[in-house]
Parts: sequence; C-alpha cells; structure tokens
Amino acid sequence: MSRDSHIPFAMPDIGEEEIQAVVEAMRSGWLTTGPAAAAFEREFADYLGGGVTAIAVNSATAGLHLALDACGIGPGDEVIVPDWTFTATAEVVRYLGADPVIVDVDPATLCLDYAAAEKAVTARTKAVMPVHLAGLAVDWLATAEFARRHRLAVVEDAAHSLPTYSRGRLVGDVGDVGDDLGDVGDVGDDLGDGGARRPHAVVFSFYATKTMTTGEGGMVVVADEAMAQRIRTMRLHGISRDVFDRYRSTAPSWFYEVVEAGYKYNLTDPAAAMGRVQLRRQPRMFATRQALARRYRAAFADLPVDLPDEPTVPDSTHAWHLFILRLRPEAPVSRDEFIAAMAQAGVGCSVHFIPLHRQPYWRDRYGLTPEQFPVAEREFGRVVSLPIFSSMTDEQADRVVAAVRGVLG
Repeated sequence: MSRDSHIPFAMPDIGEEEIQAVVEAMRSGWLTTGPAAAAFEREFADYLGGGVTAIAVNSATAGLHLALDACGIGPGDEVIVPDWTFTATAEVVRYLGADPVIVDVDPATLCLDYAAAEKAVTARTKAVMPVHLAGLAVDWLATAEFARRHRLAVVEDAAHSLPTYSRGRLVGDVGDVGDDLGDVGDVGDDLGDGGARRPHAVVFSFYATKTMTTGEGGMVVVADEAMAQRIRTMRLHGISRDVFDRYRSTAPSWFYEVVEAGYKYNLTDPAAAMGRVQLRRQPRMFATRQALARRYRAAFADLPVDLPDEPTVPDSTHAWHLFILRLRPEAPVSRDEFIAAMAQAGVGCSVHFIPLHRQPYWRDRYGLTPEQFPVAEREFGRVVSLPIFSSMTDEQADRVVAAVRGVLG
C-alpha cells in the first residue's frame, strides 16, 4: 500500500489562502502575539454573536487551565468531568491542586450523564466540565439547571464543537446564557456572594485535526470582564500589561508589573493569521462535514452497527468533528479486528476515547474500577471513529464506504 493511497484518519483543510496569511504575518515582523491575534479574538467573538470576550491561547488545554483558574478553582476543590474524554479535560484540574470527580456518561450520546453527576456532588464540588463529544452538544439547559442547583461554575470543553447549536444557541454564546431559563431563573442570579455572576467559560480547540485549525491553538470565551482580565493576565506570566500593548507603543512603555505567577499560553500571530482564514471558511467546511455524515449514515444503515445519534434536543446541530460507529454484537469482527482490516484496506481509523477510568494515572490515583462506569466500560469495546474531514475527496469517501462495507457487509 503506497503512502499516497492511504486515507488518513484526519487531515487539515489548508489552502493557499492560509499559507499566504501566515507568510504575510511573518513578513509583518509580528512573530509572537500581535495584531493578527487581536483581530482573531474580535472576529471569533463576533462569529459567536457578540456579547462575549474571546482570548486566544496556544492550546485548548491551556484554555481549560486558564478558565478553571479564572473560576477560582484551587487545592481541595472538586470538578465533575465525564469519563469519556481526552485526559486534558481532567488533567487541568490537577494543575490547580483540585480533584476531578470522574462520572459515567449517557449511553446514547456518550456525553456527561447528569443523573450520574448528581450522585457525585459533594461539599467540595465547585465546577462542572461538560464535553461536547464529537461535535454533538451537551444540552445547555440541562447544564445550566445543574450548575444553578448546586451553585457551580461551568467550564465547557468545546474542543469538538465548532460550530454546534444547542436549543438554538451556538456553543460559546454565553453572553446572555441566563435569559432563556424561564422558571429555573437566571444562571447568573444572586448566589449569596454579592450577586456575582456564576463563572462560565467555553474553550475551543484549533489543533490540527479539529474542524478549524491554527496548527496548535485554542480560544477561551467568557462573558464576564473580570474573568477575561484574569485570563489575559495569567496567559502571559501574570504580567499586568499585554505584550502587544507594550510593544506596539511609540512612547516609552517598558514598565510592567508581575501581579501573579502566571503561565506562557499566548497564541502567535502566524497561527492567528491561519485561524482568521479558517474562521471565514467555516460555513463551507461545515457543509462538507455534514454531507459526509449524511453519506455515511445512508451507506451504513443496513450494517450491524449503531450510527452516531443525530441531535435529539430541539434546535440543535452536530459539528461532525468525529463520526463514531458502534459495532453490534452480531458484527462479524471485533472493534480491534475492524480497525486492523480497515488499515489493510488503506483507511485510517481511531478510537475516541479510551475512558479515563482505564488510564493508569486516573485509575490508580482515584481507585477507579470498571464497575463504577458501566456505560463507558460497555461502549468502549465497540466504538470506532471513521475519517471525516472537510478536505476529503469524493473518491476518498467512496473508498471509506467500500472498505467499511467490505469488512462488515
């Protein structure tokens, strides 16, 4: 099998426009955070409908870390996270000396099961981190009700979900997230601490395999200006002034103050320049992924698999970052045998995800057992992710379909 004939599991959709934008950024002299990053932040906030602040960072992991920090999470606190996620979701909790409380997932969506989360709440619980798996949004109303009931901060792991709607609201549009709660009240209502708005952040990923990319990168979105300022400060060493503001000034501007022990999480201008082009191209890239998902669903409807769910929450959509099949017991091969056979046919597949309770660090630190996560444990053995990316050609899609049917038909 030649390298050229192999269909990778994922492939970034990069064209001449992105290449030219990166070249122009490099020629401008701004190689670190500068005008392109600032423009990217403004355009991303506008894309979400305005009323929010977007802060560009060098990875979604960094963004999740900064978001939890801005929510005040610290040693001794607990944060609820789903078992079915990449380790970054949980590891950022440990960065702050807090403990992730890992709970089972919904059998239909593989997203956080709020019934399981209810049982996990303790006096130490300070936040919940729902993950919008594969591009299927967690119901924002269920999240808001859960957070309000238990007086929790919310940090949404939206690494897979650009663009995704939940109940008519674009994931990331948190500017007025409390306005439509009706009889459950405003999510930002008086918490007994001076009426402060409940902390809420959404974090996107622009990693190479995501629905849009900057190579490495991410974006933190908040509505609260105090949270935004904290994130900006901690993004760059805890310095009181943004490096872009200092370096673009024509007057002497050398003075700054270190007000916290911060991090080095800023996004570079060449990466931001790529992101600005990718953001403009989102409608076409999204349409391509939707078309591929429809094609797969039609092609595999008669096979011994469970297809990924379409959204069941009203006025919701799917970003189709991943297309996850679940092999039924009557399938002629196991999941691992399926992946091996697909590789032999020249098609790359993957698994999303190996549940956290199976990973040695989380298993051993918190004494996790398969019996605590019956849904994740059962579903893990039968899930497989097929290639779905917006630069996929019709010929490649035909070959994926033929390979799947050849293995399972």
